Amino acid sequence: MNNLSVDHLIGIKGLSKEDIELIFTTADSFKQVINRPIKKVPSLRDVTIANLFFENSTRTRLSFELAEKRLSADVVNFSAASSSVKKGETLIDTVNNILAMKVDLVVMRHPNPGAAKFLSERIGAKVVNAGDGTHEHPTQALLDAYSIREKLGEDFKGKKVVIVGDIKHSRVALSNIFCLQKLGAEVMVCGPTTLIPKHIKELGVKVEHDLRKALEWCDVANMLRIQLERQDIQFFPSLREYSMLFGLDKKLLDSLDKKIIVMHPGPINRGVEISSDVADSDQSIILDQVENGVAIRMAVIYLLASKINR
Repeated sequence: MNNLSVDHLIGIKGLSKEDIELIFTTADSFKQVINRPIKKVPSLRDVTIANLFFENSTRTRLSFELAEKRLSADVVNFSAASSSVKKGETLIDTVNNILAMKVDLVVMRHPNPGAAKFLSERIGAKVVNAGDGTHEHPTQALLDAYSIREKLGEDFKGKKVVIVGDIKHSRVALSNIFCLQKLGAEVMVCGPTTLIPKHIKELGVKVEHDLRKALEWCDVANMLRIQLERQDIQFFPSLREYSMLFGLDKKLLDSLDKKIIVMHPGPINRGVEISSDVADSDQSIILDQVENGVAIRMAVIYLLASKINR
């Protein structure tokens, strides 16, 4: 298969296993590109891409922008903080104004779940969801799975991944669950009862509230950030208490009877969900995730751009 089965990347839920594998194979080629002296290919020289970020983001926005420039696309960056959205302009008006400038592909992050799908149904350009509220963050899940594949091999069957932390507010957790399950991995979530959604077992994941037990079970631990900016009430007594019960430090990591892989989608709250010596240890693949993010986003943009009608 050389083409994605979808016209937009709204979520992992809409992708097939073959789609995910095609993205990974394409990313393999682009990873070679970004590791050579001239890190650019002319693949999308005549394509214009708009990055629309209605929510603050540093890493994801930079990663997308770098991916687009590595593909030689023309890039327009839009930040809601300094835009007419503040003056009351609607999402559709904003986007239509940008499309009138002949944009082919839109990468959008938005605080409202479903915003990317809403947009994809109303505009002619291709849409990549860079995170919509607490719903999905598909490229993060793809780069996480790609990073695991790099370390543990292409066959995900029997691989055990635990996602630890703020599952309730995390779009990364949901996208990761969908992606890992499609590839054949077993998934567990771990965190305080207040931060685990009530019906999550219906997604076919295991639930554990004891971090040590979860770490003894897994091959890979994906440590999520506590998303205080999405929490309108307090879900645990204090960060210190959260860290004592669900934070991963070197002492706990070294006490396990096997070596596990440690991941984090960033940005890291060092000393809360993960200690500095774990983040910087040889079991951590956090910087690999950052590098793989560019290759995965290049692959997604390249594959969607090939579907643009000219």
